[in-house]
Amino acid sequence: MKVSIKVRYIHIMLHVLIWGTVLLLPYFVSTAANGYAIGSIPGLLFTEAGIIHLAIFYINALYLYPRFYNKRSWLLYIMGSVLLIFGSFWLKHHIMMGWFPELTKTPSVYKFVFPPSIVVFVISLIYCRIVDSIRTEREQKEKQATQLLTELKFLRSQISPHFLFNVLTNLVSLARKKSDKLEQSLIMLSDLMRYMLYDAQGKKVALQKEIEYLSSYIELQKLRFGNDVQVNSRIELDKEDDLYTIEPMLLIPFVENAFKHGVGYNEQPQIDIELSVYRGMMIFEVRNKFEDESVSSKDENSGIGLANVRSRLNLLYKDNYTLTINNNDDLFHITLTLKLV
Repeated sequence: MKVSIKVRYIHIMLHVLIWGTVLLLPYFVSTAANGYAIGSIPGLLFTEAGIIHLAIFYINALYLYPRFYNKRSWLLYIMGSVLLIFGSFWLKHHIMMGWFPELTKTPSVYKFVFPPSIVVFVISLIYCRIVDSIRTEREQKEKQATQLLTELKFLRSQISPHFLFNVLTNLVSLARKKSDKLEQSLIMLSDLMRYMLYDAQGKKVALQKEIEYLSSYIELQKLRFGNDVQVNSRIELDKEDDLYTIEPMLLIPFVENAFKHGVGYNEQPQIDIELSVYRGMMIFEVRNKFEDESVSSKDENSGIGLANVRSRLNLLYKDNYTLTINNNDDLFHITLTLKLV
């Protein structure tokens, strides 16, 4: 809103400056000794003609063009334009006859008095077309931004229940085992939910917060699996990296996917998670062992996470990320390179 008002104010001031310069031009470039004349045109006549040109410009821009041209009333627009131009001819002629009769005896003066009406009208039409084009482009961008924001909100709302479903499934397994770790896991879950409900609702979050959230999730999984799964995580973050922000809950689906497909079927399950930042570029890697049997049995209900994160990456980091996924030799390896801001 403030930006729009500021742009409109600049627009108005630019019009005032241009027309003020046109109307007062004789008094800037000429002297009183020759009646502020520009060539053979007296300064007063130049200013009066300028006022007529101003009227032509804005009558077309503010009335004829929006009322008839944009509504495809071509005949009415042409008739109005002709009346406007010839009306200016009639008015200029009567001004010359009444105030400057001596100029009517010099036919060469007429080419400097009457043709500018047509020139100004054409300029007004070009101005209207440019303004229309800018307005249309801005409206399209606003529409696209609204659509993208709506889609992004949907994707964000989709990831939370998906995440909670997976975590609650993990807690059910602890409850069945009557594990002493259940209470600690519930406390961690409450911290994760607080992040999702309060911190992850804005546009972006601090990179440090996203990493803390990711670390809490990893610790929650460690509590569940204990020594049954080897989890290696390495996160390298310098103090200056605290200034960077990231889309909330962007990294967690990769880790979720690793725990979903990397445990249960393997004899020695292992998950490796690495994150580093160098000069604004974040490199995030997740590796886990998998078996074809585990993928085929779990893929039916596990497509939301990675598809969701791909969509959000395309929306928010379209030309500023690379995502590679390799699943060779029973090793599933994801590498995300992301330019942070």
